[in-house]
Amino acid sequence: MSEISSEILETFENPYPDRDYEIETVCPEFTSMCPKTGQPDFGTLTISYVPNQLCYELKSLKLYLQQFRNHGAFYERVTNHILDDLVALTQPRWMTIVADFTPRGGIRTTVKARFEAKK
Repeated sequence: MSEISSEILETFENPYPDRDYEIETVCPEFTSMCPKTGQPDFGTLTISYVPNQLCYELKSLKLYLQQFRNHGAFYERVTNHILDDLVALTQPRWMTIVADFTPRGGIRTTVKARFEAKK
């Protein structure tokens, strides 16, 4: 099982740092690996945030998320790991990640994780 490196993530300056506006990124082909079975888990990640000074760059996000294909972790850990890395990188005003995984064994799981900056 591989380790995830957030060093691949890149940012750019928020062009409107004095304005609250929401960015939503949908990643419909997210894949991770079940740590118990080694089988792939498929899902859609929706990342929503209000940037502060920095925004994440999309190509680097894609390459970062691809690392999870061979990384064994449960849904909850994957979702919170991604949130922690993106928050550490961009320091947003708030960020939410919704990880909606496809059904497995007749059970569908959605994990939502949220960060809010202290005022």
